[in-house]
Amino acid sequence: MSSEPTAATPAELDAADPLRDRREHFVLPEGVLYLDGNSLGALPVHTPARVAELVEREWGQGLIRSWNEAGWYDLPRGLGDRIAPLVGAAPGQVVVCDSTSVNLFKVLTAALRLRPERRVLVSEEGSFPTDLYLTEGVIGGAGDGPGGYRRRLLGREEHSLEALDALLDADTAVLLLSHVDYRTGRLRDMAAVTELAHRHGALVVWDLCHSAGALPVRLDDCGVDFAVGCGYKYLNGGPGAPAFLYAAERHHAAAEQPLTGWFGHAEPFAFETGYRPAPGIGRFLTGTPPLLALAGLQAALGIWEEVDLDALRAKSLALTDLFLDLTAPLGLEVLTPLPPEQRGSQVSLRHPQARAVMAALIERGVIGDFRAPDVLRFGFTPLYLSYADVAAAARALCEVVGSGIWREPRFADPGGAVT
Repeated sequence: MSSEPTAATPAELDAADPLRDRREHFVLPEGVLYLDGNSLGALPVHTPARVAELVEREWGQGLIRSWNEAGWYDLPRGLGDRIAPLVGAAPGQVVVCDSTSVNLFKVLTAALRLRPERRVLVSEEGSFPTDLYLTEGVIGGAGDGPGGYRRRLLGREEHSLEALDALLDADTAVLLLSHVDYRTGRLRDMAAVTELAHRHGALVVWDLCHSAGALPVRLDDCGVDFAVGCGYKYLNGGPGAPAFLYAAERHHAAAEQPLTGWFGHAEPFAFETGYRPAPGIGRFLTGTPPLLALAGLQAALGIWEEVDLDALRAKSLALTDLFLDLTAPLGLEVLTPLPPEQRGSQVSLRHPQARAVMAALIERGVIGDFRAPDVLRFGFTPLYLSYADVAAAARALCEVVGSGIWREPRFADPGGAVT
């Protein structure tokens, strides 16, 4: 199953792991194997102190002076420049603000306005639901909206460039795709897809929620137009952490985003009656930033300063290979592509009673998640997962499925949502 089989033991792999020192930067509860970092990243050790510092010193003592003295005003752009290397962007093209959903609305609308003569937005059936819901809102509803826009969707099982090419034409304004599919972990070829869309004259928006912080992303090299991503999965910024937005510099002067709040104004403190967009990436800001949430993300980003993204990717593939190898005897359908160039940092397996299986697994201290109707989903965060963790998690899954313990009544309705 693995791309490069090895006889090394998990302990030997951990000893040789160039990222092993990153693990000490996270709070990892004893007795828990956490394979759900693709939904919510683990708590960085320094986050509580950073948030407390902002509350107690900057807010408590500095009060309103901290907008200048503590650098609050510059945080959205400053944190954007710290995320930029993780997504392959030059400085001045990434800003941290709002949620993924809000940012997606902004960039989709801006992209459509940059192609006013075109009326079609293309996306995919398998997108995370918020992406699809927002395309409906942006075009005025599914089908023909008030603005005359239409939406076309790539089928859930259609992954080839040929299938995508058949949907794109001279009326396509924008293509929106997920870099990594949230259910299956399938990784798209960003460079090839972007080039194809540009050949048709369309702009491209990428959703990076399941790739930023999990593998190298090269937005500038691929010629991407816009992208969005969240701060609370692989970036470990905390529950509901602010998201980020990328806009290629070539679009800054002409881009018009629809949520023209005061923080995106050229001179916010001039308090003018009319709106003038800020220069550069700042025009994608909207309202006053949530400083407490930004502090959590700020602390998490410090962990990335010495991380080699190629080493991160190599470990991600090795961890997923190990898990696939050790769970292969179960005979479960593997939804995640096996070729490494098509695989994100997760493994998705199909089981007809996936909810019950995951509930039983969580009871044993192995936390993954479930996606309706039958998907067991495991996320692999190379910064804090060890090879020994993955081997133990795979053994636990084999025991749960093999023993049939998931059939016990207490797992039939685990109460509430399984993560």
